[in-house]
Amino acid sequence: MSTGANQIIRDGLWHNNPALVQLLGLCPLLAVTNTVVNAIGLGLATLMVVTGSNMAVSLIRNRVTDSMRLPAFVMIIAALVTCTELIMQAYAYRLYQILGIFIPLIVTNCAILGRAEAFASRNPLPKATLDGLMTGLGFLAVLVLLGGMRELVGYGTLLADAHLLFGEAARGWTLTVFPDYRQALIAVLPPGAFIGLGLIIALRNRIDHHIQQQQQARQAPVESGHKRVRVTGTFS
Repeated sequence: MSTGANQIIRDGLWHNNPALVQLLGLCPLLAVTNTVVNAIGLGLATLMVVTGSNMAVSLIRNRVTDSMRLPAFVMIIAALVTCTELIMQAYAYRLYQILGIFIPLIVTNCAILGRAEAFASRNPLPKATLDGLMTGLGFLAVLVLLGGMRELVGYGTLLADAHLLFGEAARGWTLTVFPDYRQALIAVLPPGAFIGLGLIIALRNRIDHHIQQQQQARQAPVESGHKRVRVTGTFS
């Protein structure tokens, strides 16, 4: 894999993560991540839209004028969101009802429009596709992590109501981590969303700081020059 592709992957998943670094799309992220299944549903929808929009924008990047760029990008994103809505209505209608207004609000997610303008409109199709995929996966990972934290603390379970997304075969996927658990409702309410996201961002910053310290330690200058060494003993 080329250096450019490696950089795109690192940026999308970590260095330029839309939720942890750019702090974009926080409204749906904080609103629907009270369970893992809700988080996966919104994350997959966002992944489809950002990847598809990057691909479409890259294909037309040399065919639209500067004055028409923004309207064209918004129309592409809106069309993809509409397609995603129809797919969710057909295959996961109950989950679609739970997510509600936050599916159509993907159109206004600045992370998607930002990647279309900043990257897809300036790069060929393979790079734009990879960037959209990694941006979507980075956003999905934060959604799932936050949803898992909130569901675990709030209800003591993981993957509750998985059948809403994966079908009836997933009805028994619920993991009861803490039996007879007294629900901590603050975790599934808006305050819990802010607390959980703050903890995740703090953990990411701590990891970055640790990595930076290790790099500085490896790059520390080594003392050079002549040193006098005292030798004792006899030579035979």
